[in-house]
Amino acid sequence: MAIHRRRPQPVPAALEAHCHPVLARVYSARGVSSPGELDYGLAHLLPDERLQGIDSAAALLAEALERRKHILVVGDFDADGATGCALAVSGLRLLGAERVDYLVPNRFEFGYGLTPEIVEVAAARAPDLLITVDNGTSSLAGVDAANAHGMAVIVTDHHLAGEELPRAAALVNPNQPGDPFPSKCLAGVGVMFYLLIALRRTLRAREWFERKAVPMPRLANLLDLVAVGTLADVVPLDRNNRILVSQGLARIRAGRCRPGIEALLRVAGRDPARTTASDVGFALAPRLNAAGRLEDMSLGIECLLAPTPALARERAARLDALNRERRDIEKTMREQAMSHLEGLSLADAGAMPLGLCLFDERWHPGVVGILAARIKDRYHRPVIAFASDGEHALRGSVRSVPGVHARDVLDAVAAARPGLLTRFGGHAMAAGLSLERSRFDAFSRAFDTEVRRHVTETALRGRTLSDGELRPEEMDLDLAHRIRNGGPWGQGFPEPCFDGEFEVRQSRVVGGQHVKLVLSPAGSGRRVDAIAFNAEPSFPSTPGRLRIAYRLGVNFYQGLESPELLVEAWETLG
Repeated sequence: MAIHRRRPQPVPAALEAHCHPVLARVYSARGVSSPGELDYGLAHLLPDERLQGIDSAAALLAEALERRKHILVVGDFDADGATGCALAVSGLRLLGAERVDYLVPNRFEFGYGLTPEIVEVAAARAPDLLITVDNGTSSLAGVDAANAHGMAVIVTDHHLAGEELPRAAALVNPNQPGDPFPSKCLAGVGVMFYLLIALRRTLRAREWFERKAVPMPRLANLLDLVAVGTLADVVPLDRNNRILVSQGLARIRAGRCRPGIEALLRVAGRDPARTTASDVGFALAPRLNAAGRLEDMSLGIECLLAPTPALARERAARLDALNRERRDIEKTMREQAMSHLEGLSLADAGAMPLGLCLFDERWHPGVVGILAARIKDRYHRPVIAFASDGEHALRGSVRSVPGVHARDVLDAVAAARPGLLTRFGGHAMAAGLSLERSRFDAFSRAFDTEVRRHVTETALRGRTLSDGELRPEEMDLDLAHRIRNGGPWGQGFPEPCFDGEFEVRQSRVVGGQHVKLVLSPAGSGRRVDAIAFNAEPSFPSTPGRLRIAYRLGVNFYQGLESPELLVEAWETLG
């Protein structure tokens, strides 16, 4: 993977005066022009009134609370959907809803969204009002089925809309046509949080809390869920999302999060008091997602709703066991995928289709998304991994690269070849689809053809963007802490990455696949510890000089802290 330095940007004087020089340079490269943009107080959140349809949705909910109607939340089977579902249930109960429950489709039985089949399951519970979380914008038939049953539907979602919108009683989605909300990056859990804010505003105007003789609840106490779902869904961290995430992480670190989140962090070996965005992405989210991938996301939602620490620990342990099982399945599938590529003489990346489709009858439908991501990361091209969806159908998960919008590519294929796809939907970097088995080869060719219209040589080669070089004396604990606390970092606002030339003094394999290193910056006698995760066997096995791209992290070991370089990429030097 090639290492490229970001183009230097002028650093505003006010930013330079406010921050460490390295952080000032980093923030400037990410478009921050003033210290005020780094103020993540809740007062700076975009106003809820700007979301199209939110006042109608809030009015329907307020009426449902006043008339003690039965509300059923229909979630999704990923971490965004799970946190959004738990948020909806918890928030509505805080606001005074007396009859609220949830339903989450099983991915293997019902598939994604508010399908007519899941509506039939919902109808057996006789709700008056359905609220979707992280789904529903593409559920035209499902919303119609709910209407036919006499159930009003409020859709809350963030997925891109198709040509036709569902006939819901209200639709809240910043990505629906004509929506004026300035941020299009809210995750599903973020949209639901905004609806709760609007509902509280509506109830306050109706003097609901005075009539109930209860204090108006602090919805900010739910931001731990919003932070987890936003980070897990890898949506871009624009300023609005950084406010939501920063506030949620602060509550987790302060010990003011729900028992389920604390239990998930601890079972993953993370200290809640030190939680960062990467801890959520690499430790907490996979354990939540394991429930939806292998069994039923209700397990994850119940963990998030656990009322006591003891019950939360019990449920988190179950999720941790599922995640270990998921890792074993993924390892086997990855080996099978590589064998498949070699069998097709495609192990040379230059011989591969630019849009790569893979299918194996043995693959687990809940894990193909992770497999597609692993192959994408290795070969730097959009990948779809398919699993069986019955005798005559396949279900696939897409993972894409910058510059190739996954859902738009599927939309173009569907428009050019009507009937080729059964259904599809998703985001720029990830999407899902279904098709008939007999059309796999035809779709594979059509997908590759469409990807070739968008992919660039840069994307195919893969690259790591660096924020430049650090002086040896800057590779210290002080700067590592400043960076750690200077986020939240994530998609669209990446954690700083630096590069430089190093002498490899020591290297050894740990954990079977990671490489532990002792490095010296070129021309310096200083030594610094480093680790390259999942780098075995490709990392050079003999000492030498390398150009290394790295993040500056803090290593916590036996109560001691030390700076550590987290290796992202490397190039061998002569």
